[in-house]
Amino acid sequence: MVVGIIRIKIRIAWSHSLKEKRKVVKSICAKVQSKFKVSIAEVDEQDTHQIIVLGIAYVTNGNAHADSIASNIVNFIEGNVEGDLIEIEREIV
Repeated sequence: MVVGIIRIKIRIAWSHSLKEKRKVVKSICAKVQSKFKVSIAEVDEQDTHQIIVLGIAYVTNGNAHADSIASNIVNFIEGNVEGDLIEIEREIV
């Protein structure tokens, strides 16, 4: 059993309120959960309206598959968010 963990920090410079940010977070979380069947949540910077920090976790059967899933998730988020991915941390346990 292999556990994959991803932490992604996204800057959405156009956001001017926590309400706008929450809308983006909910949308990203719903899309990623639906497509990849992973656990995802906002894990930090909840009171900052231009920074989103997402934590993603999943379980699989091999390191290569875990790395592939992480790459697919990061690419999906990058293509579906109107913001800049400023930090990506991956860990396979």
